[in-house]
Amino acid sequence: MKKGNGNKSCNRIKKYIIRDRYLILLVAPVVIYYFVFHYIPMYGAVIAFKDFSAGQTIWGSEWAGLKWFQEFFRSVYFGRLISNTLILSSLSLVFSFPVSIIFALLLNEIRRKALKRVIQTVSYLPHFISLVVMVGMMSNFLSPSDGVVNQILKNFGMQPIDFMGESAWFRPLYIGSGIWQSFGWNSIIYMAALIAIDPNLYEAARIDGCSRWQEMLHITIPGLMPTAVMLLILALGNLMNVGFEKIILMYSPATYDVADVISTYVYRRGILSAQYSFGAAVGLFNSVINFILLLSINKISKLYTQISLW
Repeated sequence: MKKGNGNKSCNRIKKYIIRDRYLILLVAPVVIYYFVFHYIPMYGAVIAFKDFSAGQTIWGSEWAGLKWFQEFFRSVYFGRLISNTLILSSLSLVFSFPVSIIFALLLNEIRRKALKRVIQTVSYLPHFISLVVMVGMMSNFLSPSDGVVNQILKNFGMQPIDFMGESAWFRPLYIGSGIWQSFGWNSIIYMAALIAIDPNLYEAARIDGCSRWQEMLHITIPGLMPTAVMLLILALGNLMNVGFEKIILMYSPATYDVADVISTYVYRRGILSAQYSFGAAVGLFNSVINFILLLSINKISKLYTQISLW
């Protein structure tokens, strides 16, 4: 009896595979990528609890328990790292998240298709500029000696400012450059959500005498809300992740007090100083906090908006 049920299940699975073979082929590269580069490396997370060094095997290293976690929590840099990480990621989210939505809403109101395509193309271009090139452009434009911005300040009789070397300017430059580079690309998914809104709703609103502002307020924004909430949940679930590549390129010892975040600290201690177990412990701590944030925000969203990731 069990064998018969097993055969039926196998036949059913085969039927589904044959029926959806093209969809499976389409999603297979993504699944393989995440399995190889995200799930298999999780095996190495155990070194966070070991005294691992180069030349040793993971299981051949001595167990260290919570030694590296305790060292991180007791570090004099712990408070600064947490606050800088949260401040940078929170400010980036607060300022960049609405910009993409507003841009998509404004773009949706443009009726001339040719103009709309030109604006979309121009807004997408910064996304394809590498971080190295972008930071190099910033350094050239903001150079205190011959940068364009400081030349303008000098022409108005003002003193040049070392934008890249003063800690007060690090966060505005980091957040502003991030918005410039990502707002167009991030608006794509919102544009897709806007296209999915039923055109009959707009037609009915026009018949009732609604203005374009009223259409946006009562049709467009509510139609965009589920997508926006889901993306906000995902963004808040990555609140502790601040990409270190851009910070490494931008910061200097003069800006450590506001620029040093968890990822850059892991890079210095874990990679440059070859303290792999310490770096793994800090990275694991970061991931656990992100996971807790994701679960919490998703639960709150489901409770108050009925929108959730699962």
